[in-house]
Amino acid sequence: MGVALAKSVQWKAAEFGTGTLETTPLNESILKEITKFVEMFIVKHPHEAKFVFVEPLEWKTKLTPSVFNTDYIVSETMVQSEEVDQHRQPLLELRVPQIKVRSFGQLSQLLLIAQDKQLEEARACIEGDIYPPSWELNGKTEEKGEIDYERKGKIYKDLVEFLKDKSTVFSESMSKQEAKRNEEQQQNKTDGKPQKEEPSTSQKTVPGSDISKLEKTQIDFEKSQMTKRLQPSLNWKTSVDLKEHRSSLKDSTEEKHGKPRASISHGRPQLLRKSVEKIEETISESSSESEEDEEATDHRQEANADLPSEYWQIQKLVKYLKGGNQTATVIALCSMRDFNLSQETCQLAIRDVGGLEVLINLLDTDEVKCKIGSLKILKEISHNPQIRRNIVDLGGLPIMVSILDSPHKSLKCLAAETIANVAKFKRARRVVRQHGGINKLVALLDCGQSTAEPTLPSLYETRDVEVARCGALALWSCSKSHSSKEAIRKAGGIPLLARLLKTSHENMLIPVVGTLQECASEENYRAAIKAERIIENLVKNLNSENEQLQEHCAMAIYQCAEDEETRDLVRQHGGLKPLASLLKKTDNKERLAAVTGAIWKCSISKENVTKFREYRAIETLVGLLTDQPEEVLINVVGALGECCHEHENRVLVRKCGGIQPLVNLLVGINQSLLVNVTKAVGACAVEPESMLIIDRLDGVRLLWSLLKNPHPDVKASAAWALCPCIQNAKDAGEMVRSFVGGLELVVNLLKSDNKEVLASVCAAITNIAKDQENLAVITDHGVVPLLSKLANTNNDKLRRHLAEAISRCCTWGKNRVAFGEHKAVAPLVRYLKSSDTNVHRATAQALYQLSEDADNCITMHENGAVKLLLGMVGSPDEALQEAAAGCISNIRRLALATEKAKYN
Repeated sequence: MGVALAKSVQWKAAEFGTGTLETTPLNESILKEITKFVEMFIVKHPHEAKFVFVEPLEWKTKLTPSVFNTDYIVSETMVQSEEVDQHRQPLLELRVPQIKVRSFGQLSQLLLIAQDKQLEEARACIEGDIYPPSWELNGKTEEKGEIDYERKGKIYKDLVEFLKDKSTVFSESMSKQEAKRNEEQQQNKTDGKPQKEEPSTSQKTVPGSDISKLEKTQIDFEKSQMTKRLQPSLNWKTSVDLKEHRSSLKDSTEEKHGKPRASISHGRPQLLRKSVEKIEETISESSSESEEDEEATDHRQEANADLPSEYWQIQKLVKYLKGGNQTATVIALCSMRDFNLSQETCQLAIRDVGGLEVLINLLDTDEVKCKIGSLKILKEISHNPQIRRNIVDLGGLPIMVSILDSPHKSLKCLAAETIANVAKFKRARRVVRQHGGINKLVALLDCGQSTAEPTLPSLYETRDVEVARCGALALWSCSKSHSSKEAIRKAGGIPLLARLLKTSHENMLIPVVGTLQECASEENYRAAIKAERIIENLVKNLNSENEQLQEHCAMAIYQCAEDEETRDLVRQHGGLKPLASLLKKTDNKERLAAVTGAIWKCSISKENVTKFREYRAIETLVGLLTDQPEEVLINVVGALGECCHEHENRVLVRKCGGIQPLVNLLVGINQSLLVNVTKAVGACAVEPESMLIIDRLDGVRLLWSLLKNPHPDVKASAAWALCPCIQNAKDAGEMVRSFVGGLELVVNLLKSDNKEVLASVCAAITNIAKDQENLAVITDHGVVPLLSKLANTNNDKLRRHLAEAISRCCTWGKNRVAFGEHKAVAPLVRYLKSSDTNVHRATAQALYQLSEDADNCITMHENGAVKLLLGMVGSPDEALQEAAAGCISNIRRLALATEKAKYN
């Protein structure tokens, strides 16, 4: 931070230090460097980390008191560190949302607590403390923070010369170091000469060891280099010599073994590579059919970064695990757990020296203590995506699955929790399923409850229920796979999950509801969820204080509410009111997305829409149309689209100012959002006053432009939305003609292969053709042959709108004759055999228009139209009656005229 940092980073305001940081790659890089430096400061410089700042760093934090551990005094709104300065002032003090930090040690611990929010905290700290207290370094700080860089003393060639001049002890030490280094370099030059070629087998590792002699030599060399960096010999002074030394060592190694080496050692390459390996993980197969989705890339240390002492200490412990007896193994496992295994450095230290193989091998022993220690370590380090893959590659999952049959409940718990961490990608889930893991995990859910309403608080203290919780965690991870969902259902998991859902303990409820939420995407599960009366408990837990539980319950309702009966159950059990209440809590975006999704699906039922209007949810939804992530917007707009099918709600949306933000969303690129927005705008366009606003905001042109969208769903939704717009616009004919190339675009969409697109375009043409000038234009663009080509379809939705379009197009010129020439009449007669009354009405009207042409009447008569139309004359639908009677009348008049002409 300070002046140099304020000038280096990029600010939003006109001058540095007066605004907020820009979101740029440079700033992100600087923030990561700062975070990495501060996080490791307490490890590399433990003494300096205790120094107290003259003035504290202060900023607004997003951390809550609940995330702080036992080293702090925590209350609902305040946190104080137990570590204090000489004036008894805490070195860290949080009064929500302001936080003060007085030492690097506390700053480092704060970053560890922040976890995935580290960059946000670093950004807030920099923005809040642009000019922290400065240290006087042979100069003075001026009032505005500018440092006076005017030289005050002698000029030295480099820092070494400066220290030699100031310290005789340092000068003597440097002389000794230089002499020693010269001897080492001379010795290395002697050792680096080509040696006699040894057999290729020398590259193999010694049995029982994961490090070759060559690798051990290189590790020792790297350690010596690290030691030198801690001594006053200052490596930068001899960087050229060091590079030459490494080059000579590499050359001698290549000549010795006859081929170049691929990497320097087995212990360090994974941490020292500059290129970041891309991690592929499947987070949710429910929403994606891809083999494996990407997970967040892991943060690796730069090639020139110093490895902390923990890295080497852990590797020594792994050696004890390999060669020690049972007692030494247990002690090594316990010692390893004393390290912070949540740090990537510690995790990769275990892996890089072959520790994973040892830990997995320990799971095959008969010693329960060794198994427990190994599983506890594997459970912690398996949060790392790379470690998860390594565990699967080494065959660890089948062993863990077999442990699920163990009589020791502690082993069952640890094995299930580790499986829950590892089964985050598709291949791991497949391994669990193929080795019978699903059936064993489902069996863990059975807590042995004998009554429907057990005394859950006391029951939860037992180990059986802890085993069930761990089993639910593992099933939650596995349930992201379609095959695993089916396996859970066949294993009888739904009744057991339903029983566990009655508990009041949130630690149990979250994985249980999470599993149900994942599985509810399957139709078989939704039917089973209704049968087990799970909806009632989901609604009940919406009133919980736990945000994560609320989110998963709302998401489960969202998945299940595709079914009308489920939507009714949600309303009957009082679930609509808590959903409307949660809609006002916008701080947690994941929960908000789940809640708005549940409201969207529940709004498909009119009775639920009435309830939402009573709870004033529609006004809240309109307020969420701006400044929200796309996941929330998709659901909000979808819910408004369903609500706007009723006149009262359309008026409410208009009065709340919802038309403009809806129209603004028409320029987006998200496919799902565009589909829902066009539906909502189309629903609002039914009201003439709303249509005026849409037209004034250029909404019709935006809808028309979406007909060019590459996604068929967007095209179809836009075409459907244009229908009410054309119906309710003033001077609709002129408005449609004002769109250059618009009519040709609509006609060309009749060449689509998508049935929904064809039906929606036919509906749009029906409205466009009401204006005679527009009808003439689309006729010139070839609408008749394209409509005729679609006549041979079995889709009733397309049949209805196609027949309506043909009926409208018959009113221009010789279109009636043209339809007959393009063989459209005979297929239309077959439409009369459909079971859909709407198809009957549209077809009868089209046949009535076509029957004005004599040749068409003959075709209808030959295809049996008269008999079918006679049955429809008695229909209660007056429009159908009229059209059928009119068509029969035209056919009959032609027959009489023909008969009369024959006798004359």
